[in-house]
Amino acid sequence: MKIKVCGLKGTVNIDDVAGLAPDFMGFICYDRSPRFIADLVPDVLKDVHEAIIKTGVFVNETEENVRKAIDRFGFDAIQLHGNESPTFCAEFKGEVIVIKAFGVDDGFDFSQLIRYKNVVDYFMFDTKTDKHGGSGQTFNWKILDRYTLKVPFFLSGGLSLDNLADIKQIQHPAFYAVDLNSRFETAPGLKDINRLNEAFELLR
Repeated sequence: MKIKVCGLKGTVNIDDVAGLAPDFMGFICYDRSPRFIADLVPDVLKDVHEAIIKTGVFVNETEENVRKAIDRFGFDAIQLHGNESPTFCAEFKGEVIVIKAFGVDDGFDFSQLIRYKNVVDYFMFDTKTDKHGGSGQTFNWKILDRYTLKVPFFLSGGLSLDNLADIKQIQHPAFYAVDLNSRFETAPGLKDINRLNEAFELLR
């Protein structure tokens, strides 16, 4: 089970979370999010161990601005959390790891993912809200049984110490990683290291 911790923005907190050795760390490059990295100094990310995949999170951003952020912060992966097209994803495939996120609810149509299967490395299934992630809400995980593609996926949306044990009941062959965010915070962008450490012990 791979672990991604998302929504980091404070220098000290970033160092502390990196010390837990997650597989992915996410940094939100969307200025409407309370976890927006804003004026974070790029050197902070360059000091993160190279084994951790540094992921820039974008929402309906231009290709030019995504590329600028990749160059500035040294992102190894991008997570596209808006209405990005397969063509947009394809522009980055092979250059960085591409994660395409989708908001999921009971009526979600998994057939729309077919167009993306060759232009992304991973999907992310998050709870459908108007906030583009970080809502702290879960969705009905049984819906994942309707996903039949082989592209591995991340599970996101309201994951917490209260429900992480239940994750191990998900036996889907493409289930690759969990995404930990708002339910492990003391404030937006500030992660609770003790809670994260407990989560890591449960999952690994």
